[in-house]
Amino acid sequence: MTYDPTNIFAKILKGELPSHKVYEDDTALVMLDIFPQSKGHTLVIPKAASRNLLDADPMALSAVMPLVQRVAKALQTVTKADGIRLAQFNEAPAGQTVFHLHFHLIPAYEGTALGAHASGRADDAELAQLAKDLAAAL
Repeated sequence: MTYDPTNIFAKILKGELPSHKVYEDDTALVMLDIFPQSKGHTLVIPKAASRNLLDADPMALSAVMPLVQRVAKALQTVTKADGIRLAQFNEAPAGQTVFHLHFHLIPAYEGTALGAHASGRADDAELAQLAKDLAAAL
């Protein structure tokens, strides 16, 4: 399988599609998932073009992982989550639906089951406020 530069995350990275951006630097874009599994579901999307972990440049991975950790800590502080799930999928049989490497940071709350991925679209006003709160925490 090869990387498709017209995938939705590539378009977001190029500014062709909107997102609820939390943070951006030379290595990655951090944004909220519009179809969250829980309140605060955040995506860290490396800017380096790769389909997933299997074809990613190891240097790109080493550059983005400290940001994944930083976002996880801020996310737990802002959402007051009891835990943070880190998920990353490689190819369709494993659950990957957007074929650009990305990391899911999903807040987990004691006694509350995670929702199904893409089961419902979040409210844009709530996402915008949460993006501001997370950006301030970073």
